[in-house]
Amino acid sequence: MSSFTIDKEHFLLNNEPFRILSGAMHYFRVHPVYWGDRLRKMRAMGLNTLETYVAWNLHEPKPAEFNFDGWLDIVDYIKQAADSGLRVIVRPGPYICSEWDLGGLPAWLLKDREIKFRCAHEPYLEAVDRYFDVLLPRLEPLQISRGGPIIAMQIENEYGAYGNDKEYLRYLEKGMRARGINVLLFTSDGPTDDMLCAGTLPHILKTANFGSDAKNKFAKLREYQPEGPLMCMEFWNGWFDHWGGKHHVRTPEDTTTTLDEILFQGGSVNFYMFHGGTNFGFMNGSNCHGKFESTITSYDYDVPLNEAGDITPKYLACRKILGKYVELPDIPLPSAVPKLALGPVELTETAGLFDALDWLSKPIRRPTPEPMEMFGQNYGFILYRTRVEGPRSEMPLRIQKLHDRAQVFVDGDFVGVLEREFPEKTLNIVVPPEGLQLEILVENMGRVSWGPKMYDRKGITDAVSLGDRHLFGWTIFPLPLDDLSRLEFSEVTANVGPVFCRGEFAVTDPKDTFLALDGWTKGVCWINGFNLGRYWKRGPQQTLYVPGPVLRKGKNEIIIFELQTLENCTVEFRNHPVLNRSYPGNQ
Repeated sequence: MSSFTIDKEHFLLNNEPFRILSGAMHYFRVHPVYWGDRLRKMRAMGLNTLETYVAWNLHEPKPAEFNFDGWLDIVDYIKQAADSGLRVIVRPGPYICSEWDLGGLPAWLLKDREIKFRCAHEPYLEAVDRYFDVLLPRLEPLQISRGGPIIAMQIENEYGAYGNDKEYLRYLEKGMRARGINVLLFTSDGPTDDMLCAGTLPHILKTANFGSDAKNKFAKLREYQPEGPLMCMEFWNGWFDHWGGKHHVRTPEDTTTTLDEILFQGGSVNFYMFHGGTNFGFMNGSNCHGKFESTITSYDYDVPLNEAGDITPKYLACRKILGKYVELPDIPLPSAVPKLALGPVELTETAGLFDALDWLSKPIRRPTPEPMEMFGQNYGFILYRTRVEGPRSEMPLRIQKLHDRAQVFVDGDFVGVLEREFPEKTLNIVVPPEGLQLEILVENMGRVSWGPKMYDRKGITDAVSLGDRHLFGWTIFPLPLDDLSRLEFSEVTANVGPVFCRGEFAVTDPKDTFLALDGWTKGVCWINGFNLGRYWKRGPQQTLYVPGPVLRKGKNEIIIFELQTLENCTVEFRNHPVLNRSYPGNQ
């Protein structure tokens, strides 16, 4: 029987010292056709272990309805890692952060207005238990003690940055053990006093997350753990981007300096990330530290394998440093796979959102606006409609606690945008004697994934007022946009949103490509029914990654939901990404 344990200084694999050289790569951010390719490149760089989070919100999209098939077949993913010569570290949550919507917690938890996350609150623990009851039996046979590749599992995730409920952490530990998990358990936190005090348990291995200054960070960890192996569980060799922010880059030289320092200290390391992948669909998270910031669709992260899975200069530089400490595997390094450049494609048909409401949604009447979670909606958009009697002189329209971005229409005409980033902004409206119809289309830009503001219900979470008076009597249209098959398109072109635009294009040899949306403002794109994610002229990201397996040989369909304006109905498929160009102002 194989074993994985620790002594006073080392990890021990079958009682022999073992240095973990790991890379983070999430199955839910990478097309499953490419799992094997990325895992082989991980091993070729000199790594011996795969680390992955588990996204609870994908596996249980509705209460007690579970999915572990296809893209979500984590068992197959772990087996493919073993076939590639890798051990596996699993971080099952329930919370994962990862710049993922609500940090991986299911959005339906928010329907309970009294729910308390990440603590020993009984309704929350009941949901966690149901999730663990289904997940952990799938992982139990894959543990090293059962001949599988899983060598360790994490309890929660960076808990010391959030709370201090040790009863909760012990509950998770006992729950994992009771369900047959007998591998090494660990916690990971920032190497600071407050985080290590709050997020750890005395008898559980502690690891640290950092991107630089390894000597001092490990020294702080030693204050709380005098014995045991040292490990940087998240070596931040790159970083993620927000819409409207800059594209983050860390040079190979800066990265390898810290990597060398970690290894020289005798530490083990997990690259966060090794391969970032993509926040497909509506699954990106957000941050809210002072102001609300939504994470972009690309999770390229500027790490050893880029978003399309190609080897980068950082990969080669890190491989060279790893070669100082371990023998590198004799695996040939592949060159980048050619990318498809189809050129321009015209979208020739359109369908206006307001004309398509009957196909996309069933209206719900409420006296006040309510967030989408109250209607069992997890992602997408939500439309609020009311009638305002007149006459009224010019007054400011306010949306209290808007989450996240609203487009306002009066009698069908667009009058402006209100955003969570700018809560004091209002729009002035005059109501004629005959009254008017007010419509507010709200986009869920991704739930907060880290910190104390995670109770992030989406839509209008409080009230709408005109002047000093609340507006009552609303018709609400949930718009998850998870099925566009009933849309009826016509050849009437439109250049003002919200509008769905449709086109077709032919592919003779499907390969990865990048969709450029020059001249478009903001929206979402689907190819052959697959949601590629959001685009926004605001940047810094200007192209969407299109995995080759999403394309078909022959005819393909593209649908774009443009929220605002487009200069023309043409897109372009290019053979390279653009992740670092921003436009001035708030487009």
